[in-house]
Amino acid sequence: MTTDPEATESSEPAAEVSPAERIAALQAADTEIDQLVHRRERLPERESLATASAAMKAWEAKRASMRNRLDELTGVIEKAESEAAELRQHKERLEAQMKTVIAPREAEALMHEMSTLDEQRDAVETVELEALEEQAALDDDLTVHLGLEAAHRDTMSRADEVLAGVVAEIDAEIAAITVRRDAARAELSDGLLARYDRVRTASGVAVATLSGHRCEGCHLDLSAAEIDDVKDEAAANGGIADCPQCGRMLVV
Repeated sequence: MTTDPEATESSEPAAEVSPAERIAALQAADTEIDQLVHRRERLPERESLATASAAMKAWEAKRASMRNRLDELTGVIEKAESEAAELRQHKERLEAQMKTVIAPREAEALMHEMSTLDEQRDAVETVELEALEEQAALDDDLTVHLGLEAAHRDTMSRADEVLAGVVAEIDAEIAAITVRRDAARAELSDGLLARYDRVRTASGVAVATLSGHRCEGCHLDLSAAEIDDVKDEAAANGGIADCPQCGRMLVV
């Protein structure tokens, strides 16, 4: 009777996974997720989007400032036109009155008043002219400024799309690792899982390896007596002990 080698191999029992290996696998998955979350929050693409958004806001603020100034200039021009009209009407009344005056002194007073009105109107018209010139220049500047809007919005839109694409890729990686992480948690006992979560909450990283005499979690060397205690504890707990220095779960 011959024996099928493949049947012999398939009939061998699978190697049992120790609690230490399971808890290490869980920590590895959590570490990968933490690193990906950290990377996602500090993507250079976020800075690019922030820069584009800031440029867009600055453009909008300048547009608002230019339009506000144009409104102010319109008010100045309208006020100057109104004042000039009033001064002109006043002078016309004085000119009409002048035609009826006989006394030289009264005529002199009217002439002086009309001269004053001319000076006032000249000043008002100067203000109006300056406002008109500034308004014309600002209108041209605003036209140029408005022409930049499409470029700013396109830059911000593209930056947002690039960031969204990178974030989606990272989120997909996190989702895949989370499946592995959840499977690893399901393989642990409630007590071991509670211990892991407690240490992870306190230290960020719950599981470390013992490399020689050093805990790779706190990077401190353990004394010979501590090493003996750790090894005894690990032997009794599926390869897991507590680091006497940092309290992390040591895989021995």
